[in-house]
Amino acid sequence: MSEQTSVKQDFFTYKGFPLVRNKNVIYYGNMSDEYIVMMQIMQQKRVNDINVATKIKIYLMLTDEKLNPIEAIKKTSDKESLYEALDLAYAWLERSGK
Repeated sequence: MSEQTSVKQDFFTYKGFPLVRNKNVIYYGNMSDEYIVMMQIMQQKRVNDINVATKIKIYLMLTDEKLNPIEAIKKTSDKESLYEALDLAYAWLERSGK
């Protein structure tokens, strides 16, 4: 009998929802919920030593893995800062959970 260890993975959160980044794509929300938000960083500019997003495409998506990605998209928007994108994404997730 082998002993298995469970690995707890903590994520950064914003207003109670997890944030996961993979290169220029940020996923926001719980995969166990009906919806999640995908944010794609389209443009960046260099400010001092940091890359700052200047154009972000936002998608509200169903988490149903049976759907193809195009069918899963329910809303889209464009924002000019990560803060604006996260603020809209939070509103979408809050409204979709009710």
